[in-house]
Amino acid sequence: MSEPKSANITWHGAIVTPEERTAAVGQRGAVVWLTGLSASGKSTIARRAEQLLLERGHSAYVLDGDNIRFGLNKDLGFSPADRTENIRRIGEVAKLFADGCVVTLTAFISPYRADRDSVRAIMPEGTFFEVFVHADLAVCEERDPKGLYKKARAGQIPEFTGISAPYEEPAAPEMTIRTGEGSVDACAMQILDHLAKAGIIRA
Repeated sequence: MSEPKSANITWHGAIVTPEERTAAVGQRGAVVWLTGLSASGKSTIARRAEQLLLERGHSAYVLDGDNIRFGLNKDLGFSPADRTENIRRIGEVAKLFADGCVVTLTAFISPYRADRDSVRAIMPEGTFFEVFVHADLAVCEERDPKGLYKKARAGQIPEFTGISAPYEEPAAPEMTIRTGEGSVDACAMQILDHLAKAGIIRA
């Protein structure tokens, strides 16, 4: 981990302890990191899981890859270096949300295993859940809701994951969700069930 550029800064700890915050909110914070190819179903599952969590009285929020690039990361492209910085920034933001006892669902392709592992490394033990949203490339191309695969095949989008740029599947994810084998609700409930078993939310 690199050091901050400024030497004239001091870390200010909270008065409220993590235990006090958890007791007040009624849940623990966590990061649920959905990773997979474009059109695999990451955002759809994350949004539905968020909705189901909120309906059950839990605090949850989705950080979506495209949305983040409209603001926080609008200065970044899709080169390997920019992809790494994109994930580094969102990992730090997700950690802050989780520190506030929010179940933070992220929907990013995040193609590099090392980048995902770097986010895991900054999270407290047992609060980072990597979810491999599995769908075959052919299925993702068939869905292609944004027409991105078609453009990538035509050479209009350089460094497109799965076509002209690599995707490194998770080695040992906490969850694998196969989007072709169940409904959106069934996929989203896999996340809620796992969080309950892990003691993040009440069952």
